[in-house]
Amino acid sequence: MSRRTSRPGLRRGQPGLRRGLQGLGPAAASLTSAALAAALARTAYAALSRRPPGGAGTWTRTNHRGEPVTLVEGPALALAAIAAPALGSGLSPRLRGALAVAGTGAASFGGYDDLAGDGDRRGFRGHLGALAHGEVTTGAVKLGGIGGTGLVAAAMLGGAPADVVINAGLVAGGANLLNLFDLRPGRAIKVALASGALLTAAAPAGHGARGYGPSAGLRPADGQDACPRQEPGQEPGTRYGAGQAVAAPLGAALALLGEDLGERAMLGDAGANALGALLGVAAAASLSRPARVALLAGVAGLTAASEKVSFTAVIERTPALRWLDMLGRRPVPAATIPGRPAGPLPAGAEEAGHTAAAASP
Repeated sequence: MSRRTSRPGLRRGQPGLRRGLQGLGPAAASLTSAALAAALARTAYAALSRRPPGGAGTWTRTNHRGEPVTLVEGPALALAAIAAPALGSGLSPRLRGALAVAGTGAASFGGYDDLAGDGDRRGFRGHLGALAHGEVTTGAVKLGGIGGTGLVAAAMLGGAPADVVINAGLVAGGANLLNLFDLRPGRAIKVALASGALLTAAAPAGHGARGYGPSAGLRPADGQDACPRQEPGQEPGTRYGAGQAVAAPLGAALALLGEDLGERAMLGDAGANALGALLGVAAAASLSRPARVALLAGVAGLTAASEKVSFTAVIERTPALRWLDMLGRRPVPAATIPGRPAGPLPAGAEEAGHTAAAASP
């Protein structure tokens, strides 16, 4: 008798019940992973706040209000988001390994830029321009390091050479792009939460390039058949992978959102780069190739646009985006200029103050 037909409580005449019980597995595993990551994030944040490596001054920056904030939120989030998938169940060793490599690499190189960078050079143009003149900036080291670990993570996921290149771009590009949104309190986490929800919804069950095969990043539930490629009509797999892969980073981010919105702490490059890289791995493991190509094009387009356009200015001009951006945040203080009446801050003023926190030596 096969394992499928010998499972307790399931008989041949109960295919609907079987599918229903299997459908509970992914949701329960995702919720468990998110809860575990949230608990780990709060624990790590409390421990790092009490005894920050190198002393509190190493991790303290001054924000746009002239108030001190700590950067330990970033390492705490990264540790939790990386550890939870490793401790949980439901993901294949390949996907667990890819998440660990991408998250650790992005957090490490981002943390290096947080602590050693001076902020004089910004963006691809600034860092690559300095490199062309023989100056190796911390930002250039970070770009190269995250690109390298993103390539390793993509190779671990497997697939054709074209898939590896696309997936490496998603991991490294996601890490960089999310960091570009870390310009106001809570903004990067809000973008990550929205991206994770869209990613899960965009991975339709029963369709995709991966599924339950050895390169899928998914482990089939008991009683399911493993297959190298999931085609339409087969058991759901891609939505399972997306939900599992995004659960831990989003759970950790939600646990620390209050600290970010309250301007007691900030993600910094360590947290924002790690969060973006982990979402990139989730996209690489769950979306079809056409969807991944389209997503990579969007990431590249936004990254290129950031060299010319201020995301903050666009948000300020768009009422719905401005409302979302301010949701949960403290009111923006009025700028006092000698000889002029007090008024709201210019569109880029708060952005400069917030990013200065991560750039201060």
